[in-house]
Amino acid sequence: MQEKNRVRKSHDNLEQRNQEVVKKTAEYAREKLEGEGSGHDWWHVYRVWQLAKQIAKQEGADLFIVELAALLHDIADWKFHDGDETVGPRVAGQWLKQCCVDEEIIKHIQKIIKDISFKGAGVATPMNTLEGKVVQDADRLDAIGAVGIGRCFAYGGHKGNGMYDPEQAVSMHRTADEYKKNKSTSLNHFYEKLFLLKDRMNTSHARTIAQERHDFMEGFVKKFLKEWDGTDAQF
Repeated sequence: MQEKNRVRKSHDNLEQRNQEVVKKTAEYAREKLEGEGSGHDWWHVYRVWQLAKQIAKQEGADLFIVELAALLHDIADWKFHDGDETVGPRVAGQWLKQCCVDEEIIKHIQKIIKDISFKGAGVATPMNTLEGKVVQDADRLDAIGAVGIGRCFAYGGHKGNGMYDPEQAVSMHRTADEYKKNKSTSLNHFYEKLFLLKDRMNTSHARTIAQERHDFMEGFVKKFLKEWDGTDAQF
């Protein structure tokens, strides 16, 4: 009985410590990203965090790893650091070491952050762990649907891209380098990325959510194109 009590107390202590690390990490991410204007702000991270927790519980993933990876996945996004894909994992690792997180867990989270991003229509971005699949799905779900539409245009405006140009062709990027260098319009981004995400979800729970969000985007784009040249109104 004493041994069982000791094990239970040790487990409870670990759970409490883990919860404290998650709380501190959420505060850290919020401080770093609040007010960011491209759609990669604290509220994006918050939504990914919440979605990831829901999916993790459905899929049986390690919740501690999922929560930390979700909170830190955009802490230093390569899109805002001259395409440097090492900066995000590095900054996350530095923070987690300060929090005294186990080295193997840190490496796992760094790998998730390194591999999470979409890098072009022709580029595979597989995740080799369940936790990585969960966080990647949550991040991709926030890129589609009503919020995804808002984020798409916010990011396009941030980058100085036009909303739409009928003369600019869609580019289905074959390499990550092509994807990083391409200057597109916000509407083309639906075809170059957002419409592709539904079929790239890893988990069954995410696929169910993605279908409804995908359908909503399709309806939006159809209406956008009908209104584009101002001839949709019938008088």
